[in-house]
Amino acid sequence: MAEEKKPQPLGRILLRQKLISQGDLDSALSDQAGTPLASRLIERGLVTEVDALRALSEQHGVPGIELSQVAIFLEHLVVPREVAEAHKILPVLVKGDRVFLAMADPSNKRVIDELEFVTGKKVYPYVALTGNLLKAIHAAYDARGQNEIYYLGPKVTQETLQRLGLSDRSDHGRAPTSDSTLIEPRPVMDEQTRTSSTDLQISTTDLGNVTTEDSTLAQLPSELRIKVNEANAANTAEEPTGKLVLIVDDEEDIRKMLKRLLVGKGHRVIEADRGLLALRMVKDHTPDLIILDAMLPEVHGFDIARRIKGSDKYGKIPIIMISAVYRGWRIAEDLKASYGISAYLEKPFKIADVVAAVARALTDGGPPSTQEAERDMSAEAEKALADGIAAYKEGKIDDALALLKQGVSIDPLAFRLRFQLGLLYGKRGMVYEGIQELEKSVEISPKHFSALKNLAILYEKAGFRHRAIEVWERAVHVAPDEPTKTQIKGHLLGLL
Repeated sequence: MAEEKKPQPLGRILLRQKLISQGDLDSALSDQAGTPLASRLIERGLVTEVDALRALSEQHGVPGIELSQVAIFLEHLVVPREVAEAHKILPVLVKGDRVFLAMADPSNKRVIDELEFVTGKKVYPYVALTGNLLKAIHAAYDARGQNEIYYLGPKVTQETLQRLGLSDRSDHGRAPTSDSTLIEPRPVMDEQTRTSSTDLQISTTDLGNVTTEDSTLAQLPSELRIKVNEANAANTAEEPTGKLVLIVDDEEDIRKMLKRLLVGKGHRVIEADRGLLALRMVKDHTPDLIILDAMLPEVHGFDIARRIKGSDKYGKIPIIMISAVYRGWRIAEDLKASYGISAYLEKPFKIADVVAAVARALTDGGPPSTQEAERDMSAEAEKALADGIAAYKEGKIDDALALLKQGVSIDPLAFRLRFQLGLLYGKRGMVYEGIQELEKSVEISPKHFSALKNLAILYEKAGFRHRAIEVWERAVHVAPDEPTKTQIKGHLLGLL
């Protein structure tokens, strides 16, 4: 006797909702065993796609997403195509430290854990119909391969197109005319959480905490926000008067308040909302003063202060550190003694204290006052680099290491010095030292392919497979040609 087929969880849900009969379920279960049950039921006309998606949402305990109605900014495809196809996953939005992911099987925790590890972001899963998901994956990655800007679902609304700055679907290969990028998924909820069925929309600002409130989102991707910040900074730095002050704080309200105060005093202001951007702006603009928050994304404020003050080139830049976490006079004294900061202010601070601290810091000292001093310092670092490379070619490895390290002490934000020192450590078998230097080099130049490639290789040598995967995935996006990209993708599949 053949073993009796037991209803799958999805089948029990549909039976309870009286959307199918037991006979329908038995018939669907009896054939096309390799096809998902939802697809079999839809193909037979027994349930609609919306009903099937609602049932899947209830089965997995996550929202369902109708991919036919989304608009995806293609820079948000943070996984290689082969991985997306193999695991049936599609990133629909990357926002800050979150990735919103359409999945055929959101119960696959291993895939979620891997993606969180390699991206460093929190993954919020959505369930999608397998057939629609595979179509969307193929179409989205095809669109990216054709250098288009967006993937537009076949049922994306005219309202969504207008918010993207597109007059119609034929414009989706060009850049947006507005400063926002919109995706507007129409999630499908289970019976316990849904209210008015198919008219429900959900804000992508709260994709991980689903509510039944109708809302939409216009979201500027973090990558574009960085570019806008840097452009604004460059424009501000070109103003002809006042001292140049870099404000580093991840709280926008704090930056705005300090900017108003300093501009009112005749100073010029540039801003950064995270650690790596702050380090790049120090190198690009050499500010006269830095106001630095202790708690920052990516790189801790204390580490930024230590790097700057440990540099011959930038060490004279006065730093005023601010924090709402570290309190007391002992912290202030330790920071002054060990990190070389000029002043320490606890949040919330008084305006008068900020004004006084800025005045004292700018009076007591600043960065090299002339362009000639900067050129001299750069020439000294360049000489150390050239001498180090020459020593290496002569087989004088120890001398080469010493010269490159000397150059780094002169200009710790010099990419080429960090890069060459990391390579030399790697050639000597000093894997961990090489990783440290190459990590710093990619902080300075995040899209340098050779630095990313060699960093990934060293992580593999050290046995850090997951970290290697993350770096290889970054490298594939900046690879110089398609054959190289293909080779990296194949290597990634082997690692995954």
